[in-house]
Amino acid sequence: MGNNMDQLKEGFEIIGLSFSDAVSECFQSYYDFLIERNRQMNLTAITTWQDVVEKHFLDSLSFLLFCSEAELTGKKVLDLGTGAGFPGIPLALVLPDTRFLLTDSLKKRTVFLEELCEKLSLKNVEIIHARAEDLAKDAHFREQFDYVVSRAVANLSVLSEYCLPFVKTGGWFCPFKTEDMDAELTDADFAIDQVGGSVTSVERYVVPTTELHRSILMIQKKRPSPQRYPRKAGTPAKSPLKKGTG
Repeated sequence: MGNNMDQLKEGFEIIGLSFSDAVSECFQSYYDFLIERNRQMNLTAITTWQDVVEKHFLDSLSFLLFCSEAELTGKKVLDLGTGAGFPGIPLALVLPDTRFLLTDSLKKRTVFLEELCEKLSLKNVEIIHARAEDLAKDAHFREQFDYVVSRAVANLSVLSEYCLPFVKTGGWFCPFKTEDMDAELTDADFAIDQVGGSVTSVERYVVPTTELHRSILMIQKKRPSPQRYPRKAGTPAKSPLKKGTG
């Protein structure tokens, strides 16, 4: 305990979020529990308070620079391949009227997240242990989400095949990427189109209070994804969609 909250508070102010003692306590508890569990299992290589604030908490919340709280109110958001809960948990903490589903293919991570949600009394989050390739075939989840977010999971071609089948027509797939992702985007054009998406904008930003340059893609779902996507487990990563595949 006793970490300096000033940087987190300043980041909240830049993003336009209100900061309170309750919010401060939640993020402190998240950090403490993350570090405690990280000693038993590999959840993150980033462990100092300042680094977690900058590279996990504020980077996750930077989504709200491009998608307002009002736009997300009452919506369903999927965080695919959430890992230790980024960006889903920080967003869920500040968006109590938005429903979040967090998925990961590693059971130990989903167990950690279930315990974390109980600890933080998060009522707007559901956790599911599943592979994207399997979950996307389930009618309860396919094309059911207004937004799908994903951070540091896979290259954009592979990620688009995993994520776009979950997005409602008219909804948004918003992957978090590095600043320098132009070549990756060019390579992914075909995959994005095949699975029903269209890139609307590339939002480049500096994580508030830092000098970390990042980007978030705004990809709109224009039409339903063909039923064959995503292909069976392991195939998207081994053979990303390009002209002549799929």
